[in-house]
Amino acid sequence: MTSRMSLTLEELVRPVVEGMNYEYVGVEYFPQGARTVLRLYIDSPDGITLDDCEQVSHQISGVLDVEDPIRGEYVLEVSSPGDDRPLFTREQFQRFYAHRVTLRLSLPLNGRRKFTGVLDDLVDDNVVLIEDGNKLEIPFDQIDKARLAPEYEPKRKPS
Repeated sequence: MTSRMSLTLEELVRPVVEGMNYEYVGVEYFPQGARTVLRLYIDSPDGITLDDCEQVSHQISGVLDVEDPIRGEYVLEVSSPGDDRPLFTREQFQRFYAHRVTLRLSLPLNGRRKFTGVLDDLVDDNVVLIEDGNKLEIPFDQIDKARLAPEYEPKRKPS
């Protein structure tokens, strides 16, 4: 997604989402031929229900129909961020300090594009990640995709 497209979509949908008393988490745009997907993430302190997603979808569809920022047909998906919450902004990275994350970069860094570790800091324009005991500084503008990487306790058989 071009940064201009992202900015335009955010400018259109954020006020609607926040006006409905939800947290605007972010938006992803996936042009995939005949089935282009626009995925909008919302949250609230009480969690997100299917009814919440339907209400936001209805309002956002109306705005997008009027403003028409996307050429061609697309599918609008409204979703909660889930346990593997996507991270879009510097503020979200700060909010989830000390959480485990997976990062995918747009360009390789030290020969790699994918990193998994614990968020340690945000310094200037770099995300500081602890991976296997090593501290890495990753330029924020090179992060293509970031998600929390929840760790689950294995289920135990009852004794």
